Amino acid sequence: MYSYRNCCLFIFLLFAVGCWSQTLVSVKDKQRWKTSDLSPYVGKTVRMADDWYVCSNQSGYYVSPRRIFSPTNQCLPMSAEYNTLLSLNSQGTVSISGISGYHRTGERLRNMVVYVNSTGSLSLQSCEWVGNSRSDMQKGLDMSQIDSRGTHDILVCGANLRYYLVENLGTGYGPSSYEAHQAQRKKVSQALALINADIYALVEIELGQSALKEIAADLSQKTGRSFSYINDGTLPSSSYTKAGYVYCTQKIEPYGDIRTNNYGVNYRKQMQCFQDKSSGERFIVSINHFKAKSGTGTGDNADKGDGQGTFNGDRKKEAESVVNEYRNFRTYIGEDDILVLGDLNAYAKEDPIRILTDNGMTDLHRYFHADSSYSYVYNSQTGYLDHALCNESMLKQVTGMMAYHVNSDEKNSYSYNMSNNDGTMFRYSDHDPIIVGLRMGQQSVTNIDLVSDESILFEDNYLSHQCSRRTAEDI
Repeated sequence: MYSYRNCCLFIFLLFAVGCWSQTLVSVKDKQRWKTSDLSPYVGKTVRMADDWYVCSNQSGYYVSPRRIFSPTNQCLPMSAEYNTLLSLNSQGTVSISGISGYHRTGERLRNMVVYVNSTGSLSLQSCEWVGNSRSDMQKGLDMSQIDSRGTHDILVCGANLRYYLVENLGTGYGPSSYEAHQAQRKKVSQALALINADIYALVEIELGQSALKEIAADLSQKTGRSFSYINDGTLPSSSYTKAGYVYCTQKIEPYGDIRTNNYGVNYRKQMQCFQDKSSGERFIVSINHFKAKSGTGTGDNADKGDGQGTFNGDRKKEAESVVNEYRNFRTYIGEDDILVLGDLNAYAKEDPIRILTDNGMTDLHRYFHADSSYSYVYNSQTGYLDHALCNESMLKQVTGMMAYHVNSDEKNSYSYNMSNNDGTMFRYSDHDPIIVGLRMGQQSVTNIDLVSDESILFEDNYLSHQCSRRTAEDI
């Protein structure tokens, strides 16, 4: 008769033999992987040697050995690389069943064992979940990214608050009631307090001063520091939103008056000079919200089919207006250093962003994170509409930047006004906040090489994980 111990050992050996008898599959070229590469394994149980990513979680789960990026975030519109990536994206994700619990996009399945039903369908047998979880985000900011070139002494946050309204409720935009606003407020205040920036440059916030005043009060209460806001003189006459500023009065003070650039939609492009109280150093923060891609445009605003969508003509003119406004403002204020933030409704390689970079601005996403950076997920594709750019003199004083992924990787149903709202900070908006570290006056931070726009942009830092197991089959 077998002892209990022998029986357990026998079961373990059966399990081990079963695991190691599974075909071990490694993805040879993640950037060009297609679902058709699964063809040899249909009807088999296989173990994946590489991490796979959740690429969609909105209506069922879809996975891929890479994150799926918006083509115009990585490639020039209509270029050969753009067309290649467009084609690869259409064949880059596979449906997977058997996932239990809630998982964000960007979470990785490690040591994944699946049954391959077809080239379009997998059944998960087992895996380890790693990275990009809610618990990772709740730990706070990754200071290794903020301080990659030295230790910051000022933290700036650019954030889209998704129609943060206090007074004009029930218009079809933003909160429909006082109760809905309080649910929105709870999410936003938790997130902004955890970031604990010295300056917040905000878009999609109600006209007038009530919303800014409320946010400043919540930050003061939750962080134990004193916050105020820049009064731009607007009155709450509708549900239209503006761009605005909240700042820590113990550390920062405004220098001069706010400058409003009303080209296009009013009050969505603002500039304000701030002064660091401890050092006396000054710098300009430009916060912007460009025209969206929704609706039907005509002329240069029509959709050209190049991935830039409608109203690209207006966004290009808005970018030019920001450049011109900066030239005037820096003369008026007597300061050159500028940090440009905001939801520009254009991905990294689109025309409006190239206008800014062609006029001396550095894209901080690309400077610090190459092709791996994102702040927005739409139709399972990642990219960044939320930008941080600066001029040459300011670049020397930037210690690092990051997108804080508390929103874009979440299901929309966790929004404040949706069925799964759990009262946490997650999905307070559909855009991730952008965090920039500054060390003003310290221009000796270690330099790093800027990724060339000439490179073929399929080399994603997040997607470069390679498995070294020599027994794996390549697909």
